[in-house]
Amino acid sequence: MKQLRVELGSRSYPIRIGAGLLGDTARWRDTLGGRHVLVVSNEVVAPLYLQQVTAGLGDRAFSTLILADGEAHKTLDSAAQVFAALAQLKASRDATIIALGGGVIGDLAGFAAACWMRGIACVQMPTTLLAMVDSSVGGKTAVDLAQGKNLVGAFHQPRAVIADTATLATLPERELRAGCAEVVKYGALGDAAFFEWLEEHLDALLARDAQMLAATIAHCCEQKAAIVARDENETGERALLNFGHSFGHALETAAGYGTLLHGEAVSIGMCLAARLSAQLGRASVADAERLAKLLQRFGLPTQIPADLDASQLLELMRLDKKNVSGRLRLILWRGIGRAEIASDVDEAAIHSVLVRSH
Repeated sequence: MKQLRVELGSRSYPIRIGAGLLGDTARWRDTLGGRHVLVVSNEVVAPLYLQQVTAGLGDRAFSTLILADGEAHKTLDSAAQVFAALAQLKASRDATIIALGGGVIGDLAGFAAACWMRGIACVQMPTTLLAMVDSSVGGKTAVDLAQGKNLVGAFHQPRAVIADTATLATLPERELRAGCAEVVKYGALGDAAFFEWLEEHLDALLARDAQMLAATIAHCCEQKAAIVARDENETGERALLNFGHSFGHALETAAGYGTLLHGEAVSIGMCLAARLSAQLGRASVADAERLAKLLQRFGLPTQIPADLDASQLLELMRLDKKNVSGRLRLILWRGIGRAEIASDVDEAAIHSVLVRSH
């Protein structure tokens, strides 16, 4: 097992990465709070791993909530189901929610934990590559609205992140590749050497080489933990972790939640950000092409689906959380490994890139 730490003073917490952690209760039982535990999972993950987790709860009073799978169910209605389950459990302020699943379950359960009695503990147990390298770390929690993704949420740091890499053996191929988009993001935004390493070791990652996957997850978590420690509430540097996400979230919303996986939308979004950077003279076309080539080698999309309208996407981007006083604020780059915050980007230039990227 490899252990990292997110340093946030009294709210610091461990990230534990290794194979077989869910069944090794000694590795995570210390992260639970009081007597009450609610395990939130989905209909795909629960049959595979729920019993391992509940078997490790000992004499605690616990219950389970199994939700439908997919981004389309990351809603206020699903959050209400979590609240009802907590009420039935008679969960008090020292209760713990365990989020067992991918990014949707992690975001949803974390949001419910932030709200219940003004905040209870949440232990993230991610079961997808995307959740392990990104969404389970850092305390961003949210649900979606019809008008946009993650518009209702809270910063609520977990008590711990327990990443059992053995769960990746059952991850569908499409989900694995989608997770690779977030892995590529870390190289693209601030680590050119890691980007080059991915170009060299892509085949091993797609073959699910256990050692390569563990090393990749640890590297991404180290990067994110350091950034979160410096800028927990995204007032500056942490916004760079959204490279590709302003475009990506608009794509997910326009396509209909679940049509494009989050990682697929981020893959297209990163390419759009790189192309816009080149169009604005901030970076080279060659770097944009190199990024697209790597993503394509991972089997990820790099062009906007033909049925999505550029004007609609631009309208959705106007609701992005990074915007300030109604002005678009994007994450662009100066080339591989050099992302930056760009304010007041010309909307005509954005629309042009959207039109040309179908």
